[in-house]
Amino acid sequence: MFLIYWVVKLKKQFIISGVVLLIGWLFFPAFLKFSEKNTARNNDVKVMSYNVRMFNLYKWIKEEDIDKKIVEFINTKSPDILAIQEYHSSKKKKINYPYSYFVPKSKKNNFGLAIFSKFKIINKGSLDFKHSANNAIYVDVLKNKDTVRIYNLHLQSLKINPKKENFGEKSSEKLIERLKTGFIKQASQVEAFLQHEKQWNGKKVICGDFNNTSFSWVYRQISKNKKDAFDEAGIGFGKSFNYFFPMRIDFILTDKKTQINNFKTYSKKYSDHFPIMSRINFE
Repeated sequence: MFLIYWVVKLKKQFIISGVVLLIGWLFFPAFLKFSEKNTARNNDVKVMSYNVRMFNLYKWIKEEDIDKKIVEFINTKSPDILAIQEYHSSKKKKINYPYSYFVPKSKKNNFGLAIFSKFKIINKGSLDFKHSANNAIYVDVLKNKDTVRIYNLHLQSLKINPKKENFGEKSSEKLIERLKTGFIKQASQVEAFLQHEKQWNGKKVICGDFNNTSFSWVYRQISKNKKDAFDEAGIGFGKSFNYFFPMRIDFILTDKKTQINNFKTYSKKYSDHFPIMSRINFE
């Protein structure tokens, strides 16, 4: 009887575990991809998104010449479209593209969001998020006969420091209040972006640091009716933030009609984020 009891109990646990896994598989985005898609074509557009953390301006990483290594990495990969968060406009940063758009955090600052393009930029703008150092910008680029909108998003940071006790707060109440404030700002920024996005019916790519994961409300709202380059063509965990747990908070999304042929996350520890790049085909 004892043996039968444990067999039945194990069966129940197996069934419950199976149901939980099935629900996760059906209703949540992929956490781990086991196969990589690589159907690259000659007319693909290489799109990179990278939070460069101001090129290590304040020496968070003790390694020498981080700024030069970031620039060298970008120039070696040579993306056709490059979306950078926490870009610093120092003249030392030699990222050479025929077309670019940079919006600083404020008139007093020389860091912010930037988009670089090998294709002609025919329109550009900024969403100018209120009461935040974060922002979203966009450009319209001309690719043959197509006009493609490129968004670069950097949503509100939750300001969590995993290296400090209670994530940098002395009490859990202060931590909860800080997270609450961050989530409210993120929600407001997402709504502003979605309202702006509705005005564009053409082909588009959304790049950026969402400061939230693929399991979040933020991601679900922005990715609705879009393709996620990692889901379509990535492999592994897609970890994009340098943390002990595989957090994916940087994204490249496209409209449903666009073909995604490849996606890579590069393990370059030149920032607290890892660069991501996708090969996209609009034809």
